[in-house]
Amino acid sequence: NEYKSYLSMLRRNLAESVRCFGKRRNVINPSSRFLSSDPPQDEEYPSDKYQREEEMMQRFLRVDHAGEVGANDIYAGQMAILGRTKDAPVIRHMWDQEKVHRDKMNELVLRYRIRPTLLLPLWRVAGFTLGAGTALLGKEAAMACTVAVEDTIVQHYTDQIREIIDQGKEEEYKEVLEVMKLYVVADDG
Repeated sequence: NEYKSYLSMLRRNLAESVRCFGKRRNVINPSSRFLSSDPPQDEEYPSDKYQREEEMMQRFLRVDHAGEVGANDIYAGQMAILGRTKDAPVIRHMWDQEKVHRDKMNELVLRYRIRPTLLLPLWRVAGFTLGAGTALLGKEAAMACTVAVEDTIVQHYTDQIREIIDQGKEEEYKEVLEVMKLYVVADDG
């Protein structure tokens, strides 16, 4: 009996240590070898929940930042080809709006200390190439590209908004939600 109580105390101390140092990773249940053949039960620690929420925010902002930067580069590519045509003012106006979105995402990424995607340089080249390539096909192809990209971005933000609301995180992500909703209304409007 004394042995069981000692093992129980060790187990509690180990669990408390793990809580203090963050996410539990493959912690050996000290009593499982001697008292039970059942594997240790994974418990949800507050640090696990916090880490998942942080990962969600990082994922959202990293992807949103890449999307806004990519959209900006698409417009840059279109302007490189169509910048001296009669269609340039329309593209310039849309690009100016996109720059505001990009700048806000840059601000959020810095504020929340999110690392931009490692593929950002490749993404930027791809965005510029897509913009220039569709512009080479003409105004209609460039506008079709723009509509497709903006529709995808609106759907993406809408999905993120739903996920945040479904998890009941409206207060925690209030600023990000407001930005997303603003972009959905601006792009959909």
